[in-house]
Parts: sequence; structure tokens; C-alpha cells
Amino acid sequence: MHRFRAVIAALTLGAPLAASAADITRIASSFEDDDPFDLFFDVGFERTQTRAKIVREQLSSTPVPNATEVREVNEVWYKGVDARLNLAVAFGLWKDLEFSFKLPIVFQQNETWEYVSGTNNGNSTIDNSCFNANGSPYSPEGCVGRLFQVPQASYRGGLGNVHFGLAYAFFNQEKDNTKPTWIVGIDYEAPTAKLRDPSVDTTDPDGDRGNVGDRVHKYQLYTSFSRRMGPADPYFKAYHTIPVRGPGAYSNCAQSGGNPEGMTRSNLGAPENCYQGPWSRNETGIQAPSQTGLLFGVELVPFENPARNQKFAVDLRLMGNYVGRGRYYNELSSALRKLLTSEDYMQVGGQFGVTARAAEAFTIRASGNFLYNTDHLLTSETIGQDLNGDGSVDANPGSPELNPTFDWRYDLTSRRFRAIQSTTFRFDLGATFSF
Repeated sequence: MHRFRAVIAALTLGAPLAASAADITRIASSFEDDDPFDLFFDVGFERTQTRAKIVREQLSSTPVPNATEVREVNEVWYKGVDARLNLAVAFGLWKDLEFSFKLPIVFQQNETWEYVSGTNNGNSTIDNSCFNANGSPYSPEGCVGRLFQVPQASYRGGLGNVHFGLAYAFFNQEKDNTKPTWIVGIDYEAPTAKLRDPSVDTTDPDGDRGNVGDRVHKYQLYTSFSRRMGPADPYFKAYHTIPVRGPGAYSNCAQSGGNPEGMTRSNLGAPENCYQGPWSRNETGIQAPSQTGLLFGVELVPFENPARNQKFAVDLRLMGNYVGRGRYYNELSSALRKLLTSEDYMQVGGQFGVTARAAEAFTIRASGNFLYNTDHLLTSETIGQDLNGDGSVDANPGSPELNPTFDWRYDLTSRRFRAIQSTTFRFDLGATFSF
């Protein structure tokens, strides 16, 4: 009878030897009776590519007298490539309590903009802009202004922001196979990378690469579960990221490279309001978005040899992420040379990965994930604030209510830019050394 129960347990919820948690709930634990110290060293290459079509709103006359409608016209294809080396160390501070440290080395953070088929210098609204940033006509000669050069490329790289993490496992299936593994943790991204100044020209591939830092503290709170059941290890993770502006964060009103006046006046609608009234450095600076995400997955283990600590697993995952509204570095920031306010959007997709553990001390893994980013505005700065309480914003030239970072050329409804058909693909290849 006892043997029969053991066989049923092994076939359903797993015998003790088959109770290892999914990689997403891996945790370093020290001061155990049979394991005084755990340490994981991870090294991995990560390449992320985002591609999007950027369209622009345009007024179009309709058959209805004295009426207009807003349509969207194709402008450019955007491609962003981020390639980096991630170095990470995690070790146990106590039983089921882990501390981690990660340093990314960004080899390249490159962006390109090229005209969509059918669009060129002659018919693009980028090359035939009619207004200045303050809303005045560009010149008596008509629409001959240029928002930015197309085609164009931007090149950045350097050390990224350092991450520190703390995680605790309330339950650990490797110790008690009647319970799932449940982890609660926090990941802190410190603003250690050199400040990225979008007003600096980074279009020369042979020149100095621009920096990649945003000077924003990011706190990610997360919880994850996994439960090994025979050859399957389903898991779940939920997280929320809280951004906090750090010292020295960039402002569109701040001093910028190559500008002796200390302001990028050509892309500010009301530069005279900078640092006046409510328009402080914080108010005109970066406002990084919060993010909330969920992922569900299962790790399938077709082969495992517990005696030799060998394992091969296939990882299947579905993901969803919400990115809130904010003013930050988006797909047009390097081209328009400023922080831009993006509309909130969703990311949905999946991941396929494989993991192979040759021995207790060495594991290799590879994965690829694909995300679809819902359509969202890239230039949606608010026009100003109602300071006198009359229920509206005074948009007349010289008004103290005007937002200095609002640009009449592309933040005004009927002139805004939007990202559509946006996709992100990421490939990871890494190895873990366990001690």
C-alpha cells in the first residue's frame, strides 16, 4: 500500500526528486543543513529589436461644408536595436533569502528612421512643416521647414543602470513538496548610467556614442509562483514598476549640448516660461511611466537525471505588460532632440525557451520572445495649465499658462505622431554557474 501511494505521488504531484521549481522561481538559499552557501553567477547576451511604423495626423477636408476630419498619413519606419551583456550575481543571505546584483554593458543602442514606401522629401510633412515650435508660420515662403532629417540614425552605448534585488521564498517546493514555491521580491534599478541628453547629436557612427542613462530610480515589486507536477512546472509572475525621478534627470528646459543660451529654444513652444511659475525643472523634465505586467507559463521537462543533476526543459510563456503615459525617451526623441510625451499602451506576446543543465554547477539557456505593442501617440504633450481658474488654458503668445515644452508643430491635435504596427523581438542566450 505504501509503495502504491509513492507511485501515485510520483506520477501526479511529483516525488521529492522531481520537485525542483521553474527557473523563474529560482532562489539562492544559505545556512541550510545540507547546503551552507548558495551563489549563482549569470552571464548573458541580450538583443532587443523594436520596429514600428510612425504615422502623423493631418487635417483633410470633407464633403461636408465647413467641416474637417483628421486622417493619418504614413511617414517613417522606425527601428531600434539594443544589444547588451548582462552580468549578474545572486547569493543567499539566509534560508530562502536572496540578494542579487546585475550590471548591463550596452554594446549598442542604435535607432534608424527611413521613409515608408510612397513617402519622400517632396510629400512628407516632416520635410514640409508649416510652423515654428511656438505656432507661428515658418516663413512667408510657405511650408518649407524640416522637423528632422530622413533618413537618419542615432548611436548610443555604455554602462547601463545597476540593479539590486532582494527576494524571499515563503514556500519552497524543494523543501516541502506539498506546497508550491512562492517568492516575493523587489528589484531596484539605480540611476548609475551617464545621463542621456537627447539634444546632443549622436548621428555620427564614427563619433562618440551618446549615453544611455535616464537618471530615474525604478522599484519593481513582484511575486512569483511555480508548482512542479511530474514533467510539467507551471508558473506565474506579477509585477509593478514604480519610477522616481532622480537627481540630475534631464529636463527639456535644461542646458543642452552646443546651445550657448542653455535652452533648446527651437523645439520649445514657450521657452520664456521655463522655470517660471509652475514650470519647474521637475515639471518640464522626465516623467517616466509606471508599468504593470503578468506572465503565465509552463516549463516542460522531457529529460531529467536527478542523480547527475542533469536536466533539459522547454519553456512556454504568455506575457502582458501595461506601460503608462509619461514623458520620456521614446521612438522619436533622438530625432526631435527632446523628451516626448507618449500615450499609454499595452504589450502582449509570448516566449519560447530551452534550458539545459549539464551538471549541478553549469546551466545554459536560450529564449526568444515576441511582443506586439498597441498603437499609441508619441507626441501628446499637454498645452498648459489653467492657473487663473477660469476653466481654460490661455494659449495666446506670451501666456504664463503655456507649457514651455509643448510644440505646436507636433503636439497639437491634427499634427501628432503615432506609432502603429509596433513589434518587439528579444533574443537571450545565457549561462549560469552555481557554487
